[in-house]
Amino acid sequence: MEYFPPALENLVEQFARLPGVGKKSAQRLAFFVLGLPQEEAQAFADAIVNAKAHIALCPVCQNFTEGEGLCPICRSSKRDETMVCVVADPKDVVALERSREYSGRYHVLHGVISPMNHVGPDDLHITELVERVSAGGIQEVIMATNPTTEGEATAMYLSRLLKPFGVKVTRLAYGVPVGGQLEYADDATLTRALEGRREM
Repeated sequence: MEYFPPALENLVEQFARLPGVGKKSAQRLAFFVLGLPQEEAQAFADAIVNAKAHIALCPVCQNFTEGEGLCPICRSSKRDETMVCVVADPKDVVALERSREYSGRYHVLHGVISPMNHVGPDDLHITELVERVSAGGIQEVIMATNPTTEGEATAMYLSRLLKPFGVKVTRLAYGVPVGGQLEYADDATLTRALEGRREM
């Protein structure tokens, strides 16, 4: 027995396809959209279509940009061109930029190597990274993939790939989070924290 009209069912199904959105959340989102005034609903739909039509990948770092030009970070003359921070996703760039501690450039892979999910090196933007490094001028490449099995494997793979070019390849330090307590930290986190210790 169908409770909703087909158009509403379709809207719920589309919302349910979003990551982290279950059936009930999808229904709430669909009902919210249906409750919007026509102009706001149209603006919401237009924003999706407009983003799909105008957002592309930066030809240098593979981050999102508008049109076919460089992204704002690659255009900026204030960024350190000798450092490249490699991240898995564009949202990781946002996270690092929030810290206001990094002033170099980025390279976005758009995923990590994951044989279980049938994602290999050829499915990522690795060739573009190798071309950037081989062109010269880059002194350090920072691996900032997540500390998961796939993230570690991707960082190791890239490290071996880039070493012949004579660049310094580093990995983000991991350890006990600020405000965390040692008794709740797992063994791997404590091991990383001890390995990454530095003089005060």
